[in-house]
Amino acid sequence: MRLGVLDVGSNTVHLLAVDAHRGARPLPAHSHKAELRLAELLDGDGAIGAEGLDRLVATIAEAAQAAEDQGCEDVLAFATSAVRDASNVEVVLTRVRAETGVDLQVLTGEEEARLTFLAARRWFGWSAGKLLVLDIGGGSLEIGYGIDEAPDTAVSLPLGAGRLTAGWLPADPPDPTDVRALRRHVRAEIARIVGEFARFGSPDHVVATSKTFRQLARIAGAARSAEGLYVQRELSRSSLEEWVPKLTGMTAEQRAGLPGVSSGRAPQLLAGALVAEAAMDLFRVGTLEICPWALREGVILRRLDHLPTT
Repeated sequence: MRLGVLDVGSNTVHLLAVDAHRGARPLPAHSHKAELRLAELLDGDGAIGAEGLDRLVATIAEAAQAAEDQGCEDVLAFATSAVRDASNVEVVLTRVRAETGVDLQVLTGEEEARLTFLAARRWFGWSAGKLLVLDIGGGSLEIGYGIDEAPDTAVSLPLGAGRLTAGWLPADPPDPTDVRALRRHVRAEIARIVGEFARFGSPDHVVATSKTFRQLARIAGAARSAEGLYVQRELSRSSLEEWVPKLTGMTAEQRAGLPGVSSGRAPQLLAGALVAEAAMDLFRVGTLEICPWALREGVILRRLDHLPTT
């Protein structure tokens, strides 16, 4: 069957159409993506304003049409941090449903972490042992840990690269004082939950998902995306520690000139790097591996697991 997964994230609205069958690897068939940056469209009261809501509805309608054009039998539509945290979330969901016919499900942060963990577990398999999975989105940081397909513990923190950039780094290039303040904030937030994971022991394998980690690995020398999914890509803490000061001194335009960094994500790269560095340091991770699968694949896999057997 062909499934559509519509991911309304803090940075983008992304429709992924896949050919999927229970017990088989989902095969991507079509991708439709639009940058929306919802995390930057919240007003002073934390609501998605009129302009942002108009753009969101129009973008979701386009994605729904693309899903129909691609012959998707079902569309799994979900929203993450930016919609979840909006003070007018019910207004947003009602209008989206009324004007597009899309029933947008809002995932909790813990659900995000658990579904991302599921995707990583299926990608690496049982031989990876105990997994620690890190995911930096536009609005939040998700962390999951465990030895099974469901993590033993999973948390979500409001440390997304887009959210932090908008709230803490207004200047371009950033003010070093602001960078230091953000660094302290990020580390204090992560340090609060490290003990919750430490009681389960050291992980056998540490992996990371998300565009932020992929871009950081790429500028640190990892293989290009064009070389395929199955090329191992790693990011070391030592490389990251070398790059953070460099990114601090760059403008967004200069960061966009780095290998693998898009102009749309370039403004957020420093904040994402600070979160990645803090997480690797506080969890005592020397090197992590980039996982090609993440939340969207986790949603697909969970849906397939619930299909009736034939």
